[in-house]
Amino acid sequence: VMPAIAAKVLKTPARFYWHLGDFRAIFMFDEDLSPPPETGLKPAPLTITGYETTAWPDFIRRQLTPFGALPVFLAIGNHEAIPPMSRDLYIAQFADWINSNVIRAQRLSDAPADHLVRTYYHWIQQGVDFITLDNATYDKFDDAQVQWLRGVLQRAVASPQVRTIVVGMHAALPGSTGAAHSMNNWPQGDKSGRDVYQQLWNAQQASGKKVYLLASHSHFLLQDVYNTPDWKGRVLPGWIVGTAGAVRYRLPKNLPAGIQARTDVYGFMLASVLADGSLTFKFEEVSLDDLLQVNHGAHPDAIIKWCVEHNKSLNPPT
Repeated sequence: VMPAIAAKVLKTPARFYWHLGDFRAIFMFDEDLSPPPETGLKPAPLTITGYETTAWPDFIRRQLTPFGALPVFLAIGNHEAIPPMSRDLYIAQFADWINSNVIRAQRLSDAPADHLVRTYYHWIQQGVDFITLDNATYDKFDDAQVQWLRGVLQRAVASPQVRTIVVGMHAALPGSTGAAHSMNNWPQGDKSGRDVYQQLWNAQQASGKKVYLLASHSHFLLQDVYNTPDWKGRVLPGWIVGTAGAVRYRLPKNLPAGIQARTDVYGFMLASVLADGSLTFKFEEVSLDDLLQVNHGAHPDAIIKWCVEHNKSLNPPT
């Protein structure tokens, strides 16, 4: 799916691609490496150790390389922390992306003595402060990350160069319409996530700058996810976009009318920055024909069709 997304992204005016986590399954073999029985394909020999050793290099080769020279920014997801994977291994493997020249320059601009590579970071581009957070495990957000974010937001509020704040993370903050599979699921996540949401709301109220939230942990497309009783009177625009190849979930029940809500679909969100700093979002779908065309010769058609027809869970996300 990701090569097809890359091919379509490269045909747009996009300045970068932002991946919000879950690069490989890790808890099981990915279906492109071990085809499901429904495909009728014979699995290639694959050991657990061999899979765990090659999963991330394979992700880089198959899913990041197709973007060519287009910058790609990464956020850590919960699958990147499934043992034997860890944050330390993540930083070592993906240092070229999470400590790129852009990210390193921004970190040193904020604090000239700060040479620590982290799984969370931010960069400012065309008047937008893009903030990547790490909520991949049940100890997050920790105090260090919350305090770091507070400093980033204080500088953004004070800076005349920043008109807009966009925050991307893997799991949605608590109190969303996707709460069943979000930071609501663990005590530290619920507490710290609400703190972070309030920080973002306060930043918007103090500055008049626009704030947007993006997440991907729930594998569907859902708009206006923080328009809930939890945040009544304090609603920030937010999307869940988990449509880049992972098993697709059922949508939450009792969604309001008039919002975009789709599952069993692949694609990416294209955001455009308007003159007043506001953002518009358009979902760009990747079709079966797109997948077959881009993956011709790389994967049998049977596995591509399986991804479209069978890569779904009928159980509600938990």
